[in-house]
Amino acid sequence: MRTLSDATTSETLPERCLRWAIVAIEYAIVASLLLVASVVLVRTVVEFLKHQGSFAGVVINAIDGILVVVILLDIAHTVFGRLRSASFPVRPFLEIGVLAGVRDILSASAHLTIGGRLTERDFSNTLISVGVGVGVVVMLLVGLNLLRTSLGGATDAGDDGAPQS
Repeated sequence: MRTLSDATTSETLPERCLRWAIVAIEYAIVASLLLVASVVLVRTVVEFLKHQGSFAGVVINAIDGILVVVILLDIAHTVFGRLRSASFPVRPFLEIGVLAGVRDILSASAHLTIGGRLTERDFSNTLISVGVGVGVVVMLLVGLNLLRTSLGGATDAGDDGAPQS
């Protein structure tokens, strides 16, 4: 079995440069995600404090913005975890997908509830969107269940999508 120190000593200069370029790009992605999450959070708080429009609409937009921030932070955390472990975690991306799907369902249903009068076409499109969102969430949950079963019930602490040794 090769260790990380064995791999770095036997790499050629172009391989090392490529590896470091990939790591630099991954760190740039994490920094970009954190920057976008910060901007979305600040904008969400400012829009909430301005109170333009109905209070219910402002609250829905605030919750939607906060859920976007949570999703971005989850993605950044997963990418950063991949940098530290040198393995590609599958479970966190499935969880992020579930969270994003639930966010879409909540947003669409909230707009249906307090969005005022909708045309028949808008109402139909929103219901289709909610149905597709529910289907996606269910499929991702099935995937999470299959992953947990295939890993033999690994705990969340060590469940990075890779088989345990």
